[in-house]
Amino acid sequence: MFAYLKGEIAYRSPAYVVVDVNGVGYHVNIPVSTYSALEGKEKATLYTHLIVREDAHTLYGFATQTERTLFIQLIGVTGVGATTAQLILSSMSVDEVRAAILGEQAHVLQRVKGIGAKTAKQIILDLKAKLTKEAPDSPVLLPALDNSAREEALNALLTLGFNRIAVQKALNAVQKDNPGSTKVEDLVKLALKALAV
Repeated sequence: MFAYLKGEIAYRSPAYVVVDVNGVGYHVNIPVSTYSALEGKEKATLYTHLIVREDAHTLYGFATQTERTLFIQLIGVTGVGATTAQLILSSMSVDEVRAAILGEQAHVLQRVKGIGAKTAKQIILDLKAKLTKEAPDSPVLLPALDNSAREEALNALLTLGFNRIAVQKALNAVQKDNPGSTKVEDLVKLALKALAV
């Protein structure tokens, strides 16, 4: 029904934003990645997907069309609802999700809260062929996917009292700039430097 919304951000939180489009405020659920992409912006374009149920019409929004496409694919998997798909996209980047599916790494998907072994295997079973058709030549970034060090670093920084979103952004930047950093202590040190800026 809605392909996208373009307007002023009247309210923002890590879970949803209110977008003012010509005087009408739209409540749009978003993943953390979209929240980060909107930081500092007064106006935004969100690519949307409307889910209609008997008791509610819920609008989901994304910073990119790629993210929206993956969300739609995820909610098409048996056992994966909109909230779970939103949580997956909040916990991992689109590339990480795709690489986990293409690399058949169920353990990576299981790190997302609420995803068990059965659901992780179902996601891989349902989406691997689709993703392979979409981008047959895309590299599978297997080494970057072992996020146990990242999870430990994230937990350590949260224990120190830092904001989860700020920590996730810092770790994303650290891993992008230092792809070879796989030790927990290195990630924590580099993230602390990024958080201090």
